[in-house]
Amino acid sequence: MAEIHPWLGLAAIVVCALAAVVGGALYRRRGTPGRVAAHLLALAQTVVVAQVAVGLLVLASGRRSPHELHYLYGSLSLAAVLTPWFYAPADSRRRLAWFAGTSAVAAALAIRAFTTGS
Repeated sequence: MAEIHPWLGLAAIVVCALAAVVGGALYRRRGTPGRVAAHLLALAQTVVVAQVAVGLLVLASGRRSPHELHYLYGSLSLAAVLTPWFYAPADSRRRLAWFAGTSAVAAALAIRAFTTGS
């Protein structure tokens, strides 16, 4: 599991950043999220949840990060992708902005988590 964790972290950074760019572009063009954008946003959330789950398995196996901030950044990235499910409005356009924005925040936090991981 420890070997997968950094690669999954890179995947989380790339997918979250891509989802934020696509979602932001759709919002800016006043578009509604189509299937591709919706699936990309869902993939970003799935990758972050998987990354945190693998991180917990690595932690349970006895390995620790040299930086305590690594755990904070990982937890906050998970909180960021889960936030729209609780607070996003029902309007589809504003909901898209919430999901795209929190994907950008999750990407930034994943970058910080990656840099403090080893």
